[in-house]
Amino acid sequence: MEIRNDPEHRRYVVEVDGEVVGKAVYERRDDRVVFTHTEIDDSLEGQGVGSKLASFALEDVRAQGGKVVPLCPFIARYIERHDQYADLVDTALADELRASP
Repeated sequence: MEIRNDPEHRRYVVEVDGEVVGKAVYERRDDRVVFTHTEIDDSLEGQGVGSKLASFALEDVRAQGGKVVPLCPFIARYIERHDQYADLVDTALADELRASP
């Protein structure tokens, strides 16, 4: 299993044998990474693959000195359960984006 950033397609991906089996889609807003959707192949659900993907993505954003906006419910719940990532959240931008139509 390989997890990597795929900036060309604005997503972090999990690959098994070269096939994408999971992704965390994002948009960039300057140094902010707005996570909009996370998806894991049904055959891998419940095996911690989503958690590994979320952890990798959040650590990558941290290493780049950025902040995150967890609009994706999966990423938002992951951060709530792992408070070591709470400092990465740009709460003001998250509130602004949630309020916009």
